[in-house]
Amino acid sequence: MPQFSDDLFLGPAQTYMGLGLRPYTTTFTGSMATTTLTVTALLQGAPIVVGMYVDGSSVTDGTYITGYGTGTGGTGTYTINQSVTASSTTMYAHGNIGLDDPSPMDLGVGPLGRVYIWDIMPQAAVTNNIAASQTAAAAGAVTLTAGTSSKAITTASGVSVIQLDCPRAVKVNCSTTARAFTITGYDYYGQLMTETITVAVAGTAVTGKKAFFSVSGATIAGSATAVLIGTSDKLGIPVRVFNAGYITSVKSNDTLAQDAGTFVAADQNTATATTGDVRGTYTPATASDGICRTVMTIALPGIAVGPTATRVGALGVTQA
Repeated sequence: MPQFSDDLFLGPAQTYMGLGLRPYTTTFTGSMATTTLTVTALLQGAPIVVGMYVDGSSVTDGTYITGYGTGTGGTGTYTINQSVTASSTTMYAHGNIGLDDPSPMDLGVGPLGRVYIWDIMPQAAVTNNIAASQTAAAAGAVTLTAGTSSKAITTASGVSVIQLDCPRAVKVNCSTTARAFTITGYDYYGQLMTETITVAVAGTAVTGKKAFFSVSGATIAGSATAVLIGTSDKLGIPVRVFNAGYITSVKSNDTLAQDAGTFVAADQNTATATTGDVRGTYTPATASDGICRTVMTIALPGIAVGPTATRVGALGVTQA
């Protein structure tokens, strides 16, 4: 899971983040002489801290600890706010809202997330940079050809693919009505993925839902003319974002105002050839051109990063 050396986990260890809302009490034996409290034995409870009120036999109401003498939370001397004389007895000190802020707290806030900065500057979308125009005489494979801003490579496992500049949805088109394309390839993390995209109206391009980082194959169900496969401006987010509330900022085209693009949340259903992207996609309002930069700030919850992170929480359900 994505973890970092500075992952913060505030468990039950003593911290001082509270606002005095929890009752902290310390029982001890001791005595008072004028403005000095002498603690001879700490019996039970929390450490003694500045701001605690002191109560017990012969102790004047409103007496509280204003500073440390030789004591540092246990036995020793402490200064108090008023002149009090009390013989050795069992006393207790307790927290008070306001005077002891920030107060100690023994309950952690659990695993905390972090902010992820997605910074991307994609090349312009091209209608035919995965498969150039061709005629499919019958159902079967479409010949893949790398074009502008894509390249043909062989992966380390020996698979020939068309490598895209960044994860993005593919766009299909043909001059024949009702033709289903099946695209296979890999995502940014090397997971095998498949998507079926159907052209309903002849000559009208259709953009898929999933963000491919490379395409290894494409088939078409039936004969068709002017078959094209290319890229779109629908970009694949590298971490799972299942709710728009986790996007704290998105800026594009060097503009300070929030970008008015289109966000599609991660599909959390079991992946199939027709489900959406497992991490989510974003289409910037300004068309990609290799110069326009989009920067998205994403708040990652504890399930995505840190000691309790899961693969699904960080990267989405398994591709299919």
